[in-house]
Amino acid sequence: MGKDLFMDDLLKFLHARYEADNHAYADVAYRSGANALLDSHLPMLDLVDMLARDYAAMDPSDARFAGLGHALRVLAQSYAEHPDYRENWRP
Repeated sequence: MGKDLFMDDLLKFLHARYEADNHAYADVAYRSGANALLDSHLPMLDLVDMLARDYAAMDPSDARFAGLGHALRVLAQSYAEHPDYRENWRP
């Protein structure tokens, strides 16, 4: 699978969820003082965002390209209930 609009849209979706989740977690932690929430969830969000950025910068001929694309589609399933999630992103 080469870079295409399909994956561009998925990467934009993941980035938007990353931004929204970061803001939501920060707001919850600020209001409740729940730093443990930030400590446990934000690193995972950062790693998913890092993978999405790595994929966007990766040459399609890279041996890791297809596997990383599949991993991002799997990770995106955690947002399957979001109204902007597309069923055709399922692996």
